[in-house]
Amino acid sequence: MPTQVIMPQLGESVVEGKILRWLKREGEPVRQFEPLLEVETEKVTTEVTAPADGVLLKIYFPEGVTVRAGTLIAMVGRPGEPVPGRPYRVGHGGEIEPLEEAPVAAPAAGAAPPASELAPAGRREGSPRISPVVARMAAEYGIDLSKVSGTGEGGRVTKKDLLAYIERMQLQPAGASTAPREAEPPPWEQPGTGELFRPTEEVLQAAPAPAAPPAPVALPPPPAAPAMPYEILPLTSMRRAIAEHMVRSKHTSPHVTTVFEVDMSRVMAHYEANRAAFEREGVRLTLTPYFIMAAVAALKAYPILNSAWTEEGIRVYRVYHIGVAVSLGEEGLIVPVIRNADTYSLVGLARAVQDVVERARKRQLKPDEVQGSTFTLTNHGVSGSLFATPIINQPNCAILGVGRVHKRPVVVETLQGDALAIRLMVYLALTIDHRIVDGAQADAFMSKVKTVLEGWA
Repeated sequence: MPTQVIMPQLGESVVEGKILRWLKREGEPVRQFEPLLEVETEKVTTEVTAPADGVLLKIYFPEGVTVRAGTLIAMVGRPGEPVPGRPYRVGHGGEIEPLEEAPVAAPAAGAAPPASELAPAGRREGSPRISPVVARMAAEYGIDLSKVSGTGEGGRVTKKDLLAYIERMQLQPAGASTAPREAEPPPWEQPGTGELFRPTEEVLQAAPAPAAPPAPVALPPPPAAPAMPYEILPLTSMRRAIAEHMVRSKHTSPHVTTVFEVDMSRVMAHYEANRAAFEREGVRLTLTPYFIMAAVAALKAYPILNSAWTEEGIRVYRVYHIGVAVSLGEEGLIVPVIRNADTYSLVGLARAVQDVVERARKRQLKPDEVQGSTFTLTNHGVSGSLFATPIINQPNCAILGVGRVHKRPVVVETLQGDALAIRLMVYLALTIDHRIVDGAQADAFMSKVKTVLEGWA
């Protein structure tokens, strides 16, 4: 009997996925757990694997189509086995549900739906409900969703649709005002009295026509501006998501950054002494676990930094879920989350960091693994940057930026007095949400981080 390949639920809040690329074609043999296709959601791109050994008998949706979770997308089985002619949806109990409307490929940008498909309230009749993210963004920007072309299943407006609509709206020139109504003739002054009266139609027809204005002098056209060579780089879903997240963060939180310098000599000595031992255990040691441990210690000392702003009040978390920014090169960056980071040893954190970084760069993260952070760490120093002013990863209230560890001369205190010494130094930049955290609290947090790193045993 053939085995169903179902569009997976790629996270609690993810209801659909876009088929980016089929890695196998119909008729090709597949092995269980071998990647079959790549699926893109609003947050990550991941692979869907084969549920069994066999042959890929049927592909129901081509590349570029957005499909709701739980929908049959392919069948795997023995050559020649019969398969359904049309896809269907599989319910939670395994029951078969017919599709109300087959998903279609995304229309061209800017294509508007027919007016008959729109309901007066701004939502398509019979279409699935919009996600909370789309509803919040529409409310923030004051957008009537009935004017947005939806590419989700059944015409549902997705986050990507809304971002594209916002971009087109911002690029559009200001609309011209409506055509003015025909002006009324101005009132005339009664000679000798100074009183005003409005002439009748007969008086207006008898009055001499006003002299025609002189013809404007034709000016020579301005010289044509030289053509500027350029190319258009298409916006990927990840780049759109990063842009929306960064703009929303700056719009949401008043950002303030404080910078501390830290002597990393003890940490670097420990790193050099233990790196080989970690590698023998199959773990690549980096400096990131040290900074995570120092940040967690400071968060425990100053819990207000482990919080988020809500309308009900400041939500202070009792768990330490640390987001770690991972660069994906020209594509952008992603922030996988190491949950309960306070429960790990240094070797455990090194293993966790290595795991999420490798899977992020292989596009193997699940959507839930890039959500739910309570504090974020970004190591911009890996590319040579000394310090930066990172943007807060919403809804966190703070983000710690780590610069490049480098040798430089510093003044140190000795029993004989001040002296110059060569030390391994790093600049740490903490950006805070000033609605929640004040400067004194931010500096106290950074002082704790500095104490942990400089006193590393």
